[in-house]
Amino acid sequence: MRPWYSFCSGIVAALLLAAGAGLSWAEEASPAKTTFAGQPVRPDDGKLGIIVFGAHPDDCEIRAGGVAALWTKAGHAVKLVSMTNGDIGHWQMAGGPLALRRNAEVQAAAKILGVTSEVLDIHDGELMPTLENRKLMTRLIRQWNADIVIGHRPNDYHPDHRYTGVLMQDTAYMVAVPFLCPDTPPLKKNPVFLYSFDNFKTPNPFRPDVVVAIDSVIDQKLDALATLESQFIEGGATGSAERVPKNEEERKAAFERLREGFRRRAANIADQCRAKLIDLYGEEQGKQVKYAEAFEICEYGRQPNKADLKKLFPLAP
Repeated sequence: MRPWYSFCSGIVAALLLAAGAGLSWAEEASPAKTTFAGQPVRPDDGKLGIIVFGAHPDDCEIRAGGVAALWTKAGHAVKLVSMTNGDIGHWQMAGGPLALRRNAEVQAAAKILGVTSEVLDIHDGELMPTLENRKLMTRLIRQWNADIVIGHRPNDYHPDHRYTGVLMQDTAYMVAVPFLCPDTPPLKKNPVFLYSFDNFKTPNPFRPDVVVAIDSVIDQKLDALATLESQFIEGGATGSAERVPKNEEERKAAFERLREGFRRRAANIADQCRAKLIDLYGEEQGKQVKYAEAFEICEYGRQPNKADLKKLFPLAP
């Protein structure tokens, strides 16, 4: 009798272990109400959720600061994410002190734009399209319950920019797959994924599918960019002591150059994308737009039609 008893006991134990493992997996796989970081998932409250990924603490503000301000004015939720902490982006300082400084700069910019800003603790110049980073971006998109995701094109000049674009592409399907990152609820709908504007031509030039007039918020955007002194007043990684203002007069002139430079950049985008502005805003208003930001629709996510774009973007007069 003893061998039979031992055999039955072994089967019962195995079944209990299997049941326990199944319960553990079910608990892990069930959608949580908070994210891996313990932060609540943004509710589906009828407002749009927009998340913008930039490689460094300044890229989001440069490429989407205007449309971000317009979205927030309309009551929608915008989050700017810097994929690296920018800790080598200065000619004189680096490491932790610079990372802290640049985080403080983008938080100040976020207050001006009315957005949420997060800087990830990945070293500047060392972002890689790893599985770990793909999961990290997937979780961030899900946490924000995003309707729109914006990032760099993967043929940008900087490796951190390129890999931000690659990671965004790699999440475009996975954000809806429930057993990838089961600790964060999957999205029930696929967002629209967009590339931010650039002038690179190889292997393909930027295509302006969405162009947003930012005339009404251009000064707000310039005020936000003016908080990023380490980059635009002191010159960032390629600056020098000669560039740093020596007195209040030089400092004032430096800020005026900053504002004029970014005002000119926004005007150039409007001029380059004039045909699309006329298509989206109508001929009369499209011709009058002075400043714009532009985006290309990624083919991997939801593919919006013109009616969808009017619902998703602040394109009203």
